[in-house]
Amino acid sequence: MTSSAAGKRKQTTIQDFFGVGKKAKTVETTATSSLKVKEPSASRTLVTENGKENMGSSPFKEVFKEKLTDEQRLLLSLEITTLEDQWFEKLSKEFTKPYFIQIKKFLAKEAQSSKIFPPPENVYSWSRLTPFNDVKVVIIGQDPYHNHNQAHGLAFSVQKPTPPPPSLKNIYKELSSNYEDFQIDHKFGDLTNWSKQGVLLLNTALTVKAHNANSHSKCGWHEFTKKIVEILINERKSTGKSLVFLLWGNNAIKLIENLLHHTTQENILVLKSVHPSPLSASRGFFGNNHFRMINDWLYDKRHEKMIDWSVVPGSFIEEVQEKNSKLDSK
Repeated sequence: MTSSAAGKRKQTTIQDFFGVGKKAKTVETTATSSLKVKEPSASRTLVTENGKENMGSSPFKEVFKEKLTDEQRLLLSLEITTLEDQWFEKLSKEFTKPYFIQIKKFLAKEAQSSKIFPPPENVYSWSRLTPFNDVKVVIIGQDPYHNHNQAHGLAFSVQKPTPPPPSLKNIYKELSSNYEDFQIDHKFGDLTNWSKQGVLLLNTALTVKAHNANSHSKCGWHEFTKKIVEILINERKSTGKSLVFLLWGNNAIKLIENLLHHTTQENILVLKSVHPSPLSASRGFFGNNHFRMINDWLYDKRHEKMIDWSVVPGSFIEEVQEKNSKLDSK
């Protein structure tokens, strides 16, 4: 391979990570010496594991984009083209802050020599599957799975047909003790069905270097995901809408407790236990009854629909379906 060919391949990888568009121009960055900027087009169709999604740019995004420098347009094109509109507006002030620009420069440099997971189009899939106004439950993870065909932007979830990793198997085991008709099939580890019901599956680090766990945990993502949770808390405190935090492990517990400042709100439920990892699950994860507690709170206290935690396609939890039908009939 010639050096020019190698350089071209690296640029393609970087562009793939930043996003795609129509128009190209050159801009200097500190992370990469001469990259072609591919500006986000006004309308784009994103192809994901769940099929095609229309990612047409909102008026807010168009105005936001016009205020950016050429370098910022390059670095932020993934956010502009793939972050769901509600979330984008809520988080827009973060994108031009020094820490976030540094995250994107770090990823640009990393993409030159390493594979990054999840694939670019799935880094923000949590936002598209669970828009800001739809969030009812937040489950905090750590960093994405770091092997091929695993991470797709949802904490604890894996892409089809990857079988569930050990922590997810333990989650299934606990679910089966909460609901006897919860079906376990270790061919299925995709939790997209949860996300579509308002369960935000959020990792504190949104990317990872292939085959290198926690490799991006100190690149700045923690500050961004902390802001995501902070905005959610403040909005729900203001509006009174229901919000549940499912906190497994010390990292998740510390993050939320620091943001809530130990205050209590009748519309916010916080449930805590050890992590479902095989290293800790037997010390308090098994038997925590969190999934049933969430549903009982939503239905009995908040008069809202329960979450059907089913994962196997075509299956459902009968009790949840019956009670949700009663709410529909009122």
